[in-house]
Amino acid sequence: MSVALETGMVLAAGLGLRMRPITDRLPKPLIPLAGRTLLDHAIDRLEAAGVARVVVNAHYKAEMVAEHLAARRSPAITLVREDELLETGGGVLNALPLLGEPFYVVNSDSFWLDGKRSALLRLARAFDPARHDAVLLLQRTVTALGYEGPGDFFVDPQGRVRRRREREVAPHLFAGVQLLSKRLFAGCMPGKFSLNSLYDRAIENGRLVAIVHDGEWYHIGTPLGLALAEARLAVHRTER
Repeated sequence: MSVALETGMVLAAGLGLRMRPITDRLPKPLIPLAGRTLLDHAIDRLEAAGVARVVVNAHYKAEMVAEHLAARRSPAITLVREDELLETGGGVLNALPLLGEPFYVVNSDSFWLDGKRSALLRLARAFDPARHDAVLLLQRTVTALGYEGPGDFFVDPQGRVRRRREREVAPHLFAGVQLLSKRLFAGCMPGKFSLNSLYDRAIENGRLVAIVHDGEWYHIGTPLGLALAEARLAVHRTER
């Protein structure tokens, strides 16, 4: 059995420094990939999973993000402007009153192709409201296009995770896609903080699990990563 989620959030407030010089003129969420902006791809995925209301946070070139979102007819979108960057945890906490229980959170630069089933619906299926405060989507590092880092997590067959320790190489990375409960934010004070601190608390309390993505995932952190993604997607189009 899976829960039905009506709300989701797209994190779109970052400065996109590693994507320069493109982001000198354009906020990273509005960078086009395969004919649509990264932000639209993220919202499209949420809408396809049944989400009716989406919250988007913005900071850098927020006026451009607002103008772009105004042209979308669906789903219903609320833009939350951050005068000060609140990072991932602070950004979600700031928008929490606008979100249902539970809710999706997607990084605006997370781009993926689903496998046999929607990754978002798989997250919903894995979530047990009585036992979990968070479900993360992980990607195998060896199949992540454009990724060359040491990974983030180890995961066992039950979905329990542990972080990579110093000098370790982990087989999975966090894909920037997740399902969260408002319980994860219990006791948090408004301000700037990372979701990572909340993950660590949930892992310690046995309240965080993860699933491994069964499709493709693209690391779009730099102009080179963007070019690799465009090239791969062009191959997919010619193979149809």
